[in-house]
Amino acid sequence: MLHTLYYAVLQSGAVIPRYLYQTVCECLMKLLILPLPYSAVALSTLKSIKMEMTTPGSLYQRRLIAEQNLKNDHLRLQERVFVLADPAVFSAPLEAAVRADLEASNSLRDTTTQKKRLVLHLLQTGLGSDCQSSKLAQALGALGDQSVEKYFQEAVLAVEQSVKQGAGGCTDYMNKLQHIYTNILAATKEETKSNDDSDYETVLPNPEISFHLWHDEEDLWNLLANFTLRSNSNSSVDTEEKETGDDKMDREDDFGSVKKPSLKKSTSLTSRRNAYKNLKLGNKLKLLREKIEDFPGNTPVLKEELSHTARVMVMGDDRVLGRLAKAFYAIRDKESKRFTLTKKLNLQLYYIPVTNVETSLSSAEEDTLSLASLLGRVDPWYDCNINILQSTIPKLDEMQTNLGGPLKQNFFLLDTLCYYIRCGTRPVNLPLYTVKMIRSSSDVSSKVEEVFVSNLEAHIPEFRHIKEISLKKSSARKKTPSAKIVGGILSVNHIKSYASKRESIKGAVPMTCGLMITSEPDLTSGEDYLTIRYDSVIPGENTEIRTKSISIKTLEHRTLTVCLDKDSRKTYKDIQRIEISPCLDPGCKIQSRFSASSDRELPLSKYLDQVLSLPVNTFTGVTL
Repeated sequence: MLHTLYYAVLQSGAVIPRYLYQTVCECLMKLLILPLPYSAVALSTLKSIKMEMTTPGSLYQRRLIAEQNLKNDHLRLQERVFVLADPAVFSAPLEAAVRADLEASNSLRDTTTQKKRLVLHLLQTGLGSDCQSSKLAQALGALGDQSVEKYFQEAVLAVEQSVKQGAGGCTDYMNKLQHIYTNILAATKEETKSNDDSDYETVLPNPEISFHLWHDEEDLWNLLANFTLRSNSNSSVDTEEKETGDDKMDREDDFGSVKKPSLKKSTSLTSRRNAYKNLKLGNKLKLLREKIEDFPGNTPVLKEELSHTARVMVMGDDRVLGRLAKAFYAIRDKESKRFTLTKKLNLQLYYIPVTNVETSLSSAEEDTLSLASLLGRVDPWYDCNINILQSTIPKLDEMQTNLGGPLKQNFFLLDTLCYYIRCGTRPVNLPLYTVKMIRSSSDVSSKVEEVFVSNLEAHIPEFRHIKEISLKKSSARKKTPSAKIVGGILSVNHIKSYASKRESIKGAVPMTCGLMITSEPDLTSGEDYLTIRYDSVIPGENTEIRTKSISIKTLEHRTLTVCLDKDSRKTYKDIQRIEISPCLDPGCKIQSRFSASSDRELPLSKYLDQVLSLPVNTFTGVTL
């Protein structure tokens, strides 16, 4: 209800009576006694409503300027929406259908029209009955580009000054709007009227959305760096770094063509990157901004409005969130060594669950959407609005194919995604885990370090095959399988967690064909654990344990095949040893200026939660 209320106020082009605002504020004040996360949503809505009361049109202006990238002298906000789809889920026809739906309105953008739209909306909502909307629309249509730019700048300045002054600046704000309104009507008598139909809708237009197939995890970093560095010519990033980003990210619509730097330039940059800079204290604190703000008793001294916001929305099943987890870890790791994006970029992550079109609704499909189900349980509004898309999106290409051509533009998907990115501002922090694997070979690639968010499956290949055969024979003969094929021996060490939060080190040597490790956050206690389930043909060996870290080693010269986040592209063979533990945030440590191999911990970081989580935005949010 609160999100719908906020969205109605944001979108409305009509004047909302002050008594109605006051009634809403009184209701919101009563909601502040509710537990988290509901009180947090109520407080956020209350702040927005109060700002709109004192400065009508301010929410609309900030959203329009940011989403449409309207340059001005008083409010430097820029946003981009990147939709990254998993090619393992999106077929070519489905990709084309979704791309057409999301990028259809991108070609209809005109900066001057958007500025006229903003001025018209501000004067309508601010002046109310004193504004003749039709006459004002005609006057704006007759203005030249220079005049439109002048009144646009004046309107933006009036809003920003009023927001800073608060309730005391309301009268001054109304006077400035009246002055702008009078000048626009007077100016049309001196300028030649254009052929513009002067019909400007004030409904908030959709943001610009770019759709990409996500082939490489590095693509996310390239997109963010490209957006941050190119959008501001006065970037504080040094010239050499900016040239590198421009060379690396000079690409077309998709990730297909990348112009690589020359070998000579690449060599010099490599030597430069190996010399880590000693980051300033302010930069260190910005890197830890989210964790400091979440610290109990914190005063928001670090909260600031960053100039750039990248809204990254991934589409797919659990596999795409696994890829996002690794890319997010890589970004934090790069930022801890060279402070490039964090100082000006606000990164917001969103998730749209989508399954393969061919897959029927079954338990197997539900398993591939375990994280979507988790988010739906945490946030019922996410479940109603976003999880429903998992069955809607795969039908888009079928609808076009059945009717033999493109359909009339359907804005259901686009409108839903816009509602999600504008109102889904409360993150659910999904815990990440680090897995270190050692292969049986002794070469350089024998050690592998990865990150996963939902699932790790490890099995002994020869025993899995034998188990499948034995189960078929057992089913036919209704016999217990022979004890000779019960599985291999694994040495397992873990720290067992009890309900009383006591811990003890446990060791086990089970006979098993493999095991399944799943991240299953406890929504009641707020603690996150790994659930380990052994896979054996003997029912008594199929035990289950809960722990936060585990070490697994194969015996009898056997090896494991490991698959992360149910993604066949992240499969590793010939593994002898696995170590799993909570993933530590690279941003909590900083490389020493004297040695690139040693880490020096920030004094403040030891008081913060150093475990890295993947913040996926929902409508209510919760920390898992």
